[in-house]
Amino acid sequence: MTGGALLRQVALLALLIVTAGFWIYFSVAASGFTSDFNLFSLLRFAAIQITIGFAQMVALSIGDLNLAVGAIGGATGMIAGWAMQVLGLPPLVAVVFALAAGMLLGFGNGLLITWTRINSFIVTLATASLITGAMLIVTHADPFSRLPDSFTSFSETEVASLPVSNLVLVMLAVGVALFFLYRNLSLGREMLAVGANRRAARMSGLSVDRVVLLTHGISGALAATAGLMAISADHTASPSLGSDWLLASFVAPAIGGTLLSGGLVSVPGTILGGVLLATISNGLLLVGIDNFWITVFLGVVLLLAVVLDRVTRAAGGAVP
Repeated sequence: MTGGALLRQVALLALLIVTAGFWIYFSVAASGFTSDFNLFSLLRFAAIQITIGFAQMVALSIGDLNLAVGAIGGATGMIAGWAMQVLGLPPLVAVVFALAAGMLLGFGNGLLITWTRINSFIVTLATASLITGAMLIVTHADPFSRLPDSFTSFSETEVASLPVSNLVLVMLAVGVALFFLYRNLSLGREMLAVGANRRAARMSGLSVDRVVLLTHGISGALAATAGLMAISADHTASPSLGSDWLLASFVAPAIGGTLLSGGLVSVPGTILGGVLLATISNGLLLVGIDNFWITVFLGVVLLLAVVLDRVTRAAGGAVP
């Protein structure tokens, strides 16, 4: 085991201990924290946050950024709401339609990056504004709040009479698929190779442009998945959906050990990171502390993640 891999395992264990510590603290300090109602809400919120983190994690795996995660999630959520409320499409058809739209928007980001050779930061920053602006113009910023009960009830349904939403199962299914992708499929290994050293990957004969295109397509589809989960939980497709996703999308994977410079990801770490964020946000609210403090926490953690990124790189991090 390399020094980087050992450091990553230690960091993951530390994250698990910290998360468990916050659960113990809030169980004692926050009245109602362990109630079925609160646990259901907390885990449902965590499932959405983790899926948002997955969308960013995929882009980070190749050394790119996707600043359009929130814009894609918001736009595809509105597309699904429009398809169900205005067109009267069945929820399943609307979901497929929205996922396809998210993947196409992601492909668009990938095409712009590969064609123009402009940094992904600039490209996705620009497309985030374009996507959000276009969505607001088309919808006149009107929400779609008359969604079918069969769609909204999905997020309200408990799993095996436990305080766990169906959205948690969706998140876990996505996590298992991503874990399999990076561990067992050639595309996953190619994504990590591009993230580790894009120039070396290109010189070895790997089609970097194809990998970039597919990666951003997957990232877009995952952002759309998070958007669908969010509108199911909120019972409405709001134009403001996704506007506050950006910072959290980086922090969840960064806490869990995904390198911001690419080449190494951690699906279990991203899940733990999302649970930690949801736990702190929920606990602060219950103990009466201003939830704006979570923004300070996110900023500090992101700075620490940058330092960890440098240290892990220096220690020679291994592919998970």
